Amino acid sequence: MELELAILDWIQLHLRCGFLDWLMPFVSGLSNHGEIWILLAAVLLLLRRQRAYGLSAACALTLDLIACNILLKPLIGRVRPFAFRPDFPLLVPPPGDASFPSGHTAAAFAVVFALRFSGSPLWRPVLALAAVTAFSRLYLYVHWPTDVLGGVLLGAAVGWAGAKLTKALLKKPKEP
Repeated sequence: MELELAILDWIQLHLRCGFLDWLMPFVSGLSNHGEIWILLAAVLLLLRRQRAYGLSAACALTLDLIACNILLKPLIGRVRPFAFRPDFPLLVPPPGDASFPSGHTAAAFAVVFALRFSGSPLWRPVLALAAVTAFSRLYLYVHWPTDVLGGVLLGAAVGWAGAKLTKALLKKPKEP
């Protein structure tokens, strides 16, 4: 825990600036309830040629919701880092749920990996937003580095599963 606090403190000491104090809450806010990722999945579902990618993302997000928010966060119940620094001025309202894994990060990377494993070229630009989202959680002092790493790994797993599930759902039965 001391190493993780040292990493978070280093970010605050060396990277904190007015521009990032504005940008990081904005980027993080795009994912507060998965809004940006749900919107992306919905748009892809509406576009005929992108529908399979949208279904992969939607499946991955559903699996992420179950794994992260319903199972892991309540089971692990990790306290957030700002609780160890009560005098630290938060730039966002303090989250009320447990810290591990980072739900923002897990949802973001679930979509990245769902798109990647389903063959969409959109995974590359989505990866950029996912990476900034993950970093924002550290910058804002609301997650431990291992929470973010756990979110990336969970996102990869459910993204892969979402793509595989979609392929199975869309597989056409063979003609007799």
